[in-house]
Amino acid sequence: MLENYGLSDLGCVRQNNEDYCLLAPELGLYIVADGMGGARAGEHASKLAAETVAECVWKAKRADAEVLTQAFEEANRAVKDAAASDAGMEGMGTTLVAVLESGEDLLLASVGDSRAYLFQRGVLAPVTEDQTWVNEVGKRLGIDEESLKSHPLRHVLTMAIGVSSPLRILSYKLRPEPGFIILLCSDGLHGVVEVETIRGVLDSVQTFEAKCHSLIDAAKQAGGPDNITAVLLSSKRS
Repeated sequence: MLENYGLSDLGCVRQNNEDYCLLAPELGLYIVADGMGGARAGEHASKLAAETVAECVWKAKRADAEVLTQAFEEANRAVKDAAASDAGMEGMGTTLVAVLESGEDLLLASVGDSRAYLFQRGVLAPVTEDQTWVNEVGKRLGIDEESLKSHPLRHVLTMAIGVSSPLRILSYKLRPEPGFIILLCSDGLHGVVEVETIRGVLDSVQTFEAKCHSLIDAAKQAGGPDNITAVLLSSKRS
């Protein structure tokens, strides 16, 4: 069972929080979702997707890559069905990134642009790849990083739960070293705060709770234009 802590914040601009984090240590499951849609549809999508994944993992009674993939597929169906049955929810969707403990391994799956980072030996490195226009199209076209930061399509997702069929799920497996930290976060954090600032917080001697508050505060000090969510995971201290 991993040491864990999660925190989500409205940010400085948005009127409601469409991010959702789920910590289920009894399942070895940890999730961040960033919803989208009119009214409060984004809130509904992110919560529904995360809870559907948790329910599927619980029902499976095992932890492997196939279970996690099937749980994401079921979450996609659940969000699509909910949107189809309620006109007020039409067009809703969500990103989804999850960690599932599987023996000595950590299994990860992601859809969209919420991210997982691995911090170990003082180095912070992204684990997941963004499913965005910028990452999958803009960079391949040779557009420079500085131009991509202000490109009109920079926020466009190429894949999301609830709006894409078939679903393209990115899967990863890690066996991190002792002392590692996994950060799961929405783009309200990684899209606003410099990587070196995030690294500095994770490298500090603060508790996980304090680190999450520091990350949220850093995003808010940078303008907090979006909802902000951070989940930290590490091996249990002896």
